[in-house]
Amino acid sequence: MSKQETIQCAVFGASGYSGVELLWLLHNHPVFDVTHAFSSSAREKAEPISALYPQLAGRCEQILQPWHSDLLPQLAQQVRVVFLALPHEASAELAPELIAAGLVVFDLSGAFRLGDPLQHQQAYGFKQPSLAQPVPYGLAEFTKLCGDEPLIAVPGCYPTAASLALRPVMSLLATPSTPIVNAVSGVSGAGRKAAVHTSFCEVSLQAYGVAEHRHQPEMAQTIGRDVIFVPHLGNFKRGILATIYAQLAEQVNSDMVAEAFAACYAEQPLVRLVATPPKLQQVVGTPYCDIYFKVHGNQLILSVAIDNLLKGAAAQALQLANQYVGLPSTTGLTPSPGAVV
Repeated sequence: MSKQETIQCAVFGASGYSGVELLWLLHNHPVFDVTHAFSSSAREKAEPISALYPQLAGRCEQILQPWHSDLLPQLAQQVRVVFLALPHEASAELAPELIAAGLVVFDLSGAFRLGDPLQHQQAYGFKQPSLAQPVPYGLAEFTKLCGDEPLIAVPGCYPTAASLALRPVMSLLATPSTPIVNAVSGVSGAGRKAAVHTSFCEVSLQAYGVAEHRHQPEMAQTIGRDVIFVPHLGNFKRGILATIYAQLAEQVNSDMVAEAFAACYAEQPLVRLVATPPKLQQVVGTPYCDIYFKVHGNQLILSVAIDNLLKGAAAQALQLANQYVGLPSTTGLTPSPGAVV
């Protein structure tokens, strides 16, 4: 693909929180052009996206339409790249069909993130589709795409935060040791669908999925070591704040940790190393990941903050798509686009 040409694309699941953020980013992108936006729910009629998100009125009037499989031949002729912001099983069913039609797919679901099919079955409760070639796991700062991959798996929000904090320092940790990831997410991470546990009047700070969340094996796969992961649901809209505890190897000091982070992220503008523990308000509505560390004895304490809908989903998908087509990874992402939800 040429850097200069306009690249037509489609967004599936554009009615959801991550999907609409992605739609908004692509709407303002200098190269990608959204020609189709499909709902993730069984809507019966087409309507402008502003009917669901009035804050987009006058800014983006992309038509949101229901998806029918008989639209695939037409879609394959009109677009080159497809983004899937769908439920896991829906992506698992649709992605192989899109690939067979010659489309490039960036999948924001968990359908293809885990390399071990048995582990996937245990985590997600359904069989992972078998594809002709391995699916690259797209942690953007650590991924080099060739531009010929048919499907790219976009990481989950919690694993993005934890992995960006831990990967630069894995060689400095004691062996054996198990990092502990304690993270809090806003309710938008549960999606747009109505549910009692995410109702405004019901949400209270609470741990969930303790030692059994499906993002735990994804984290372990990404950093190459088991982790203890305890997610929490917070009574706020969006953002993830994670506190991570890891045991350092003998003789490792604060300067060595600082050097590891600086070397890893010197050329990565969307990861910011900060001097004080980050607040959610400094990353919400932005594509940034802010990381703070402190060495306490032989323990490394990490504090990391991201926007779960942007760096944890839509913005990372666009980072990968930029890289795929030969653009700087931050194209269309800086300055911050601002939050839709």
